[in-house]
Amino acid sequence: MLTPLVAVAVLAGGVAFAANQLSDENPKPANGAKPPAGAGQTSLPPTADGPKTAYPAGTLFDSFDYSGPNDPALAAHGWQARDGQGGPGIPNTWSTSGVSFPQVPAAQGGKALQLQLVTDGTKAGTRQAELAGTGGKFSTGTLAARVYFSEKPTSGRNGDHINETLFLMSPSGGSSAKYTELDYEYMPNGGWGAPGPQLDTTSWRSSKPGDRVTRPNKQSYKGWHTLMITAMDGVVTYSIDGRTLFSSNGKEFPREPADIHFSTWLIDLPFTGVRTWNMQVNWVYRKANQTVALKDVQAEVDAFYAQGTRYVDTTPRS
Repeated sequence: MLTPLVAVAVLAGGVAFAANQLSDENPKPANGAKPPAGAGQTSLPPTADGPKTAYPAGTLFDSFDYSGPNDPALAAHGWQARDGQGGPGIPNTWSTSGVSFPQVPAAQGGKALQLQLVTDGTKAGTRQAELAGTGGKFSTGTLAARVYFSEKPTSGRNGDHINETLFLMSPSGGSSAKYTELDYEYMPNGGWGAPGPQLDTTSWRSSKPGDRVTRPNKQSYKGWHTLMITAMDGVVTYSIDGRTLFSSNGKEFPREPADIHFSTWLIDLPFTGVRTWNMQVNWVYRKANQTVALKDVQAEVDAFYAQGTRYVDTTPRS
């Protein structure tokens, strides 16, 4: 589950997959050189919403203001709700029915992407949810997303080994010779024999199990947080709310453009009974080939909302 830009990536419990409410408790230049003033400015593409203005090339912002998984604008803006086969988690249980865009009072702008996981404890009764970027547009730079992590289900018994994720992954998945994957995985109830809550940050060398470097962060991250991934000058840095959690370098550094993914999935099915989990994403932001501090990310996001701009993408088209 990776994407080579600065971003948040999540892997399915050491097994990468190639893909192809409200809150439950309420709620390159690889050398880092900066372009000269005015360089790289471009007007909004036809798919951008909001007043016509100019943004630097390599800017992405999405407030997830869509009507549902079949909204034509969702695909036009480079997103796809996953349906059908594959892993991670309970295999072949992905459904677009878990992807929605509700009104959320605690979200900036009042709306958010919601990924709802439903299970009755059986494979037949399990529906995992994912929204994936397409086109492999993201490489070095900064990726940020405001995410709501749940620590208990909105209904039903607690105790599932659920994974709430944000990750970057090569579009072709494990078949790529330059495989790239960067993950955030939040496990409020733990998993694979480890207790929770735990937030794993992981950079993958390849899609082979265990071929990665990772750092577990053993504390609660319930509620809204801004997750960031910065990939610049050979170093990948993961931070949450401006605090650095982990850095990796060397062979784990992105080698090709990747896609952004958000997902909720189950490690196993430990008991029966219907329960529902909700993860939410308020907005996502990306700036190519630059390290952007949290305060500057938030300032740009605030400006988009103030201008009524719901979506911007000035990524150069190949």
